[in-house]
Amino acid sequence: MRIISGQLKGKSIDFLKSSTTRPLKDSVKENIFNVISHSKLISVNLKNSNILDLYSGIGSFGIECISREAKKITFVEKDKSAINVLKKNLLSLSIEDKALVVSNKIEKFLEEKKTNKFEIIFLDPPFAENSYINILKLISGKKLYQKNHIIILHREKNSSEYLEDIMKTLLVKNYGRSKIIFGTFLN
Repeated sequence: MRIISGQLKGKSIDFLKSSTTRPLKDSVKENIFNVISHSKLISVNLKNSNILDLYSGIGSFGIECISREAKKITFVEKDKSAINVLKKNLLSLSIEDKALVVSNKIEKFLEEKKTNKFEIIFLDPPFAENSYINILKLISGKKLYQKNHIIILHREKNSSEYLEDIMKTLLVKNYGRSKIIFGTFLN
């Protein structure tokens, strides 16, 4: 697995072969960054952004953000094996100073979180899991986002989400088995 673009372009990152985590495919990741950079619907600048990467796994999304000059990435993951690979990746790329790695359940992290608002919030939960809706409600309720922000949600293409009472959907893109939902919080 390689970094697609930016200062670390072409560098390798380790990944985890596991039934509980799945790395974000490079083609999907590339398309997400194209939307962030070029869509008129999205006005968030990736450069110098604070980013919250939930269900981060080995950190491929957040590491790509760092390569593209994001200010700080907060990675939240509960799988210890994935955390170990993530930390190894950050260390091997010498970017650990741009990352905060939280080895915990997302709900617990969010309940304790009081400051530091995010411009980009990325969620890549397991396709079978629906608890991400409560996660979105927690983030919204605690207003852990900047006024100018974007939520990026990775789901399975055939899934159906009811998000209208939490967020305004700006754009939905399908890439193979993946569906990427871009939106903003309502309040």
